[in-house]
Amino acid sequence: MIPRYTKPEMAAVWSDENRFQKMLEVEIFAAEAMAKLGIVPKKAVETVKKKAKINVKRIAEIESTVKHDVIAFLSAVVETTGPDGRYLHLGMTSSDVLDTATGAQLKQSTQLIISETKKLSAILKKLAKKYKMTPVMGRTHGVHAEPTTFGLKAAGWYCETERSIERLNYALETVSCGKISGAVGTMAHLDPGVEKYVCQKMGLKPEPVSTQIVPRDRHSVYFSVIAHLGAALERIALEIRHLQRTEVLEAEEPFTEGQKGSSAMPHKRNPIISENICGLARLLRGYAMTAIENIALWHERDISHSSTERIMFPDASAVIHYMLVRMQTLLSGLNVYPQNMQANMDKTKDIIFSGTLLLSLVDKGLSRETAYSMVQAAAFDARDNKISFEEACLRSRRITDRLTQSEIKKAFDIKSQFKNVDYIFKRTFGK
Repeated sequence: MIPRYTKPEMAAVWSDENRFQKMLEVEIFAAEAMAKLGIVPKKAVETVKKKAKINVKRIAEIESTVKHDVIAFLSAVVETTGPDGRYLHLGMTSSDVLDTATGAQLKQSTQLIISETKKLSAILKKLAKKYKMTPVMGRTHGVHAEPTTFGLKAAGWYCETERSIERLNYALETVSCGKISGAVGTMAHLDPGVEKYVCQKMGLKPEPVSTQIVPRDRHSVYFSVIAHLGAALERIALEIRHLQRTEVLEAEEPFTEGQKGSSAMPHKRNPIISENICGLARLLRGYAMTAIENIALWHERDISHSSTERIMFPDASAVIHYMLVRMQTLLSGLNVYPQNMQANMDKTKDIIFSGTLLLSLVDKGLSRETAYSMVQAAAFDARDNKISFEEACLRSRRITDRLTQSEIKKAFDIKSQFKNVDYIFKRTFGK
């Protein structure tokens, strides 16, 4: 089921109307090519172009009897064209029409996904620059590590999104492919010029060596790339979920007027957008695996892939489009709480600067192992006795024998942690 959201473009791409329209375009372009080659009468093709209409309801009625979607489609079209409709589909097989039309739909779909991903990238760039130097606790294994900035978090998301755009462009090139080569790809009953003409008109490349179908490794690239993009969105969403926890509350999803978080607990403001995105990313990974399974088919074709693709193409495309729109909404209205970020850093009494202090002792000539044991002892003293790390260091004879009070204090300067942030941003965004 296509998710409900405010942008209907993707639903339109995978609608029955668009699918049959693309199939009709393939049939008409093939007839045009044959007319240019003198195979069919040009006048008949002009009549077909003027009269041919798509009636989705009628196609469904015919299919209920013939149990074949392309035959039903052709029969319904011929009802609107009259006798000249007999010049459609000459020498062609069903997959010539289906796979070429699908290639056109995949091209449309990928272009929409790229467009929304670029919008997300712009939001992330803005977010990164706004919070470029906003200190936040860096965590590894979920535990306080060293300070970073919220801008660097967003910059990392931006870079991954840009890589997704590169992969999407590759996918666009890969899936924009069609074939008009007959039942086993030999063009036994078709002039090669027909395929060349149809694909050019449809904005596609001809498949160099087809069977009855376009090889499914092309489609697996599409599903793999959007699964990667889904995982990138999940990475952002999971971080927001963690940051919104009551014990952290460093960032929070937008909560609109009239919104309710819980039917039982009026105080709740839950990260529902992020949770939606994390769940939907799992679907995309499943579709990617199925697409890979669809690559290996019996000989020149079986139809084990067909049943899955009828679900996967529209569903996965709509899901990733929906996720992108939702993530744009989330990040555009994200509430960021720098004061809570600072308060969380303060909870660990400056032991987050232990790495800097370790290096200061090494600079005094101590081995790393010896310096490590000294700093660890002071850090545990601060934690266990609930004193500041600076105080613990000052009462450690082993440390004060080697570092002055001012040298110890200097190790706790957060600005030194961010001395290369400008460099990272220039490398990421340019001057």
